[in-house]
Amino acid sequence: MATEAIAALPPLAATDVERAAFTKAAWRLVPFLTIAYLLNYMDRNNVGFAALTMNAEIPSNIALYRYGARTWIARIMITWGIVSAATAFVTGPQSWYLLRFLLGVAEAGFFPGITFYLATWFPAEYRARMLAWFLVGIPLSTVVGGPVSGLLLQMDGYGGIAGWKWLFIIEGIPAALLGVAAFWVLPDGPEDATFLTDEERRLVRARIASERREKEQRHLLPALKDPRVLILTLAQFGFTAGSYGVGIWLPQILKTAHLSNLEIGFITGGCYVVASIAMIVWAARVDRSGRKIGNLTLACLVATMGLGAAILTPNIWLSLSLITVALIGITAARAVFWTIPTRFLTGLAAAGGLAFINSVGTLGGFVGPYAVGWLRDATGSFSAGLLAMAALLALATATSWSLRFVVREE
Repeated sequence: MATEAIAALPPLAATDVERAAFTKAAWRLVPFLTIAYLLNYMDRNNVGFAALTMNAEIPSNIALYRYGARTWIARIMITWGIVSAATAFVTGPQSWYLLRFLLGVAEAGFFPGITFYLATWFPAEYRARMLAWFLVGIPLSTVVGGPVSGLLLQMDGYGGIAGWKWLFIIEGIPAALLGVAAFWVLPDGPEDATFLTDEERRLVRARIASERREKEQRHLLPALKDPRVLILTLAQFGFTAGSYGVGIWLPQILKTAHLSNLEIGFITGGCYVVASIAMIVWAARVDRSGRKIGNLTLACLVATMGLGAAILTPNIWLSLSLITVALIGITAARAVFWTIPTRFLTGLAAAGGLAFINSVGTLGGFVGPYAVGWLRDATGSFSAGLLAMAALLALATATSWSLRFVVREE
């Protein structure tokens, strides 16, 4: 699949050797990182509230920049796996909240760290596709995590251990083991990639170094005050709030159609499978066209219109179809979005700036679900909550569109 994802190169592509180098890099890095993200989401959903310490992302990414990607990504995965498994041994509220806090510290910086890492490997015309394949870990965690968690809960009493404890232990250990494997699988950068030939390493480094960029930010503090960073942060807040607001409450919305829990599980998973396929196809088109800002704006607009139209129809199945359209827009926006800041943030500014955008934007992951739940309790239906999510997605559309005034070079 990774080969197919980069088979059709844009006009800037050069030699067959270069094509082979990026194909090798895609196969070596992206599947491993996607599985890691799948485990990350499964562990996060099990314990919850991992982003309570989201401000730890910035120092975490700075450490990644200073100590090397392989070492720091491995550290993140090993510690979050251990902490997640240790949740099985909580003895009361205090130890429970302590471990939730420690999980946030352990996994801080993982997503923006991987975004930064992939940007050191793939030039702009590949990044949307590589990020799209990486982000497949999110819906996969829902499709895989639900059945796996259900099976693990059936181990209740096995070995004298409660089922929920087996859930945390067995789902936490693979993350730690994958972290150990990262020392051998993930090189710090193209210059350390033994799976590439000398010529391929030289071509990869040369392609990254020769990228045409916007006016660059290399230092952390100026990057955090850069208007481009602030606009991107607001845009990400908007579509993240919409994503979580819809995603977390979608099963409850479907419950109003009097479906069984099994039916709801399959239908919800199906919606995300459709959205993921559309995201990968959309990302490939973005890489070929190079129009990142235009496609980000369009994706947010599709999400806004899909969700807005879903509110207007009384038919649950038509409404579900329109919500799926909104999910397509949201997932595509997420893949396109992270290719934009790497066009002008480099070095330490990229490490800290990406973490800052993700940290503040992730607040939307709390605001969205809370707002939908509060409005449902206040009004007795989901319509007001979905309308609020459509408004936040409209905000993301407007801020994405405004990027064209401050980002001159696509």
